[in-house]
Amino acid sequence: MAGGSMENAMVGGGYTDEPHVLAVDDNLIDRKLVERLLKNSSCKVTTAENGLRALEYLGLGDEKRTALEDNVSKVNLIITDYCMPGMTGYELLKKIKESSSLKEIPVVIMSSENIPTRINKCLEEGAQMFMLKPLKQSDVVKLRCNLMNCRS
Repeated sequence: MAGGSMENAMVGGGYTDEPHVLAVDDNLIDRKLVERLLKNSSCKVTTAENGLRALEYLGLGDEKRTALEDNVSKVNLIITDYCMPGMTGYELLKKIKESSSLKEIPVVIMSSENIPTRINKCLEEGAQMFMLKPLKQSDVVKLRCNLMNCRS
């Protein structure tokens, strides 16, 4: 499709290579689905099964402070499930937005529950978008456009 290659050329101008997305979800099937949709849209994907693992990868975990600069520079977007054991997506969002080195990274929250108060709470805390699960390829295309606009 000619439109697809044009979009990829435009995106290539904004990044040294494809955007790197950190996808966080405790459900393996949902995580694999998000990973495949993102890869179909020419994104590099790193997955984490919970908020604590995501924070470790980003350098905010207790024992991984040295990883901070290396990984942060590579992550262009974080997409996280809302309902996860241990740390919710909302709590992860708050930690990211409280960090001086991470707060500029756009965070997208996903949930299978359409609860307006929850959605508003996440957006007020700094989420870039709130998306309903299951995600579709069209959602990821919209996400890519949003990412290009906010990072250019």
